[in-house]
Amino acid sequence: MSIIARHLMILGRVQGVFYRNWTVETANSLHLAGWVRNRMDGSVEILVEGSTEAVDQFIAFAHDGPPAARVARIEISEIAPEGLSSFSKRPTA
Repeated sequence: MSIIARHLMILGRVQGVFYRNWTVETANSLHLAGWVRNRMDGSVEILVEGSTEAVDQFIAFAHDGPPAARVARIEISEIAPEGLSSFSKRPTA
């Protein structure tokens, strides 16, 4: 199985709506590694890595996020996998 990684910037109403907690739960359920953090500009930043199928499924879910979120758009960049073994919440940057 090949491992891929993506860097996501989630824009819209995504802070104060449990988006980070939702991200951790969703990533763990898909057996993905990476991290999530709020950004000072109001966006949410995510690094996610795992199988192509799981990463693609996570990105599809991220367009909706938790019920209170209103995702306007997602900026996606391909990046090299970092070899992470778990998914965590990081401090705001």
